[in-house]
Amino acid sequence: MLGAHVQLKGWQQAAVAFGSAFGALLDPRRADLIAALGETTGKPAFERVLQRMKNSTEGREVLLERPRVISSQVSHAWDMPQNTFGAAYAQFMGSRNFSPDDRPPVRFMDTDELAYVATRAREVHDFWHVLFGLPTNLIGETALKVIEFEQMFLPMCMLSVVGGSARFSEKQRTLFFQHYFPWATKAGLKCTDLMSVYYEKHFHEDLEEVRRNWGILPCPDLKKRSV
Repeated sequence: MLGAHVQLKGWQQAAVAFGSAFGALLDPRRADLIAALGETTGKPAFERVLQRMKNSTEGREVLLERPRVISSQVSHAWDMPQNTFGAAYAQFMGSRNFSPDDRPPVRFMDTDELAYVATRAREVHDFWHVLFGLPTNLIGETALKVIEFEQMFLPMCMLSVVGGSARFSEKQRTLFFQHYFPWATKAGLKCTDLMSVYYEKHFHEDLEEVRRNWGILPCPDLKKRSV
């Protein structure tokens, strides 16, 4: 994930950002383009996240130890008891045949420290899916981008919301803006600073307990309420 650093001049950075944005709008499945867009437009946001992590006891621990969400470091989640955060994460990944090793490397950050913060933001994405109870379809991913924007203020997240909602059907758009968007706005503001959480050290804890401790507001089940 911490790939070879590519030093870009101002105009090159703008060109990569524009090209990545255009390509990602045409094909939101291109994780490499979305990643490049996040890096080339997100430096100020990642610097703010870095400072918040340095101001947090648990955040400083993450920066010191630099844990990675890769198979070799999170495989113990599959051994956690039922109802724990770790077991919920393992079930989420296994049921979708996802691998934590599939994310593209960070290439366009100026320092190793910022590169790690960008890497961490990318790698905890699936933890957030589990905590907020969001699906991995277009609506679920777009809703999570709302939360990510409120947590990190990354321009890429808001662009992803715009791009994702543009691809909705009329029914999906109505569902998103009546249900998911208001909930995600509230959830992103209510919870703790999620970038300063050392998730791997909480795998053994009850899922509902960690949600309460971190102020997580899970997505309400549409089947239990009228829309």
